[in-house]
Amino acid sequence: MLKEKEAPSADVGVIVARFQVAELHEGHKELLDTIKSRHDKVIVFLGLSPAKSTVNNPLDFEARKQMILEDYPDVIIMYVKDQLKNEVWSKLLDEKIGDLVTPEQSVALYGSRDSFIPCYKGRYTTIELEQNSYVSGRDERKKISNKVKSSEDFRKGAIWSTTNQWPKAMPTIDVAILTDKKDKLLLARKPNETKYRFVGGFVEPGHNLEQTVRKEAQEETHLEVDGIEYVGSMFMDDWRYRNERDKIVTTFFTATIVFGRPEPDDDIEEVRFFDIKNKNGTGLYVDLEGEKIVDGHTELMKMLEERLSIE
Repeated sequence: MLKEKEAPSADVGVIVARFQVAELHEGHKELLDTIKSRHDKVIVFLGLSPAKSTVNNPLDFEARKQMILEDYPDVIIMYVKDQLKNEVWSKLLDEKIGDLVTPEQSVALYGSRDSFIPCYKGRYTTIELEQNSYVSGRDERKKISNKVKSSEDFRKGAIWSTTNQWPKAMPTIDVAILTDKKDKLLLARKPNETKYRFVGGFVEPGHNLEQTVRKEAQEETHLEVDGIEYVGSMFMDDWRYRNERDKIVTTFFTATIVFGRPEPDDDIEEVRFFDIKNKNGTGLYVDLEGEKIVDGHTELMKMLEERLSIE
């Protein structure tokens, strides 16, 4: 049983935790058993993230509630939504607790290592418990992610998780790589394709759009670019996501070569320069020499030619 660092008595024991695991582990049971042994009334508040079905928050409130009630049917299960500011979150928690206790009942909030206690700014007493065992929920989720089970429940769980995510707009960048005189445009061609495209790719977590422009240019063409300028953005009718609710939105830039010789790499088979010419004094266009642009990038080409013509 857990040992308390400070032990004021109270009528109601409150646990605030996430329980983002497939089943209660020994640390969870130790916590629940300890609080139940001291209080006739126990309330568990489950932290509720605004992000749905994520790596750190894969389970919704109801799934975690049912998991706890399987072993602890007499515990009251509620939720408290995450907030940007600790003071706001603490006030919200206090209000929810107040709705469940009488004015005469005293309340103690329990937490253990890495718990909510340092963030709590409310009016109730907090008690930190020393754990005899510690199991990382993150490590447990990682172990689960490495295994595939041959069961109907496993497949239903995978379907539930993906279906209950928010629809996503996936950000990408496309970049028109120009020579310093802006008289040539570098386009790329992928294996098993006959049409050309702008260099580009998905924006990775931790990278902003301009960093992604530089990264994709380096990875796909071995070129260092600078002078990055925004051209526009558009929805991409990418065939890979045509039947999905998640869709690609690309942000289109121009960038100027500052160093290097173009060489295809990553998922690019060929890179090729095309001349930028004047269309009878009415504007600039890219002379594709009879070559074609992949579907979706024709609109980007129009955006580029309009931009070049007004500069």
